Amino acid sequence: MSNELTTFRTLVTAFTDFLIVAIHTILYERNIYPRTAFLSARKYNFAVRQNRHPKVCEWINDAVGSVETELLKGTVDRVAVVIYTKDNKPTERFMFDVSRFPSVPTADVDTPLQRSGTDGEPLAVLPTVDMEEQFRATMGKLSSCGSNLKPLPEGCTFTVAIELKGDGQPPIGHPQAWMPVQGVANESKSRQDKTATPLRAVAAGDMVFESWIEESDPG
Repeated sequence: MSNELTTFRTLVTAFTDFLIVAIHTILYERNIYPRTAFLSARKYNFAVRQNRHPKVCEWINDAVGSVETELLKGTVDRVAVVIYTKDNKPTERFMFDVSRFPSVPTADVDTPLQRSGTDGEPLAVLPTVDMEEQFRATMGKLSSCGSNLKPLPEGCTFTVAIELKGDGQPPIGHPQAWMPVQGVANESKSRQDKTATPLRAVAAGDMVFESWIEESDPG
């Protein structure tokens, strides 16, 4: 990927491609669906799992597509994959802090990005090799998270949520892709009474984000 071809849309698409793989991995590791419901695949030269059910894949792709729309607007602070008990109480959150993504006006999302080093020479905005290496390392952390977390109760479900930046406006559309969820954003910003497990901080050019897991007592 050459520097002159890198746009903000390119960066966002690279992240959302990673997010899709991460969600499938989380569902597999946390036993949200039976292990037999997943296929073996490879991404970033790493062995991953993908749910084989078309409706699950469609839901994930649609959810991440909605995340991508908001990321391109520059309104997103964090993306969360939230695990709920059958009583609809959040018990785990897989957090992806994208607040350090470049700030780009909506009209310029397809304009090539440029960065200059201290010597004035152009730097790679999205260095593919470094990015994929760091994505692979993050997937390695996610793929072993099941052994480090408490077992989940039976009947858990999941959703994808976004936390908006302070000046962000709630997404509006028809049909409405998002609905406000009381407590998810506020609880994840305050880590009291929670166990937070770092996953990895990714820094490859302008692809910069942190990820971690939050556990809480759903009782």
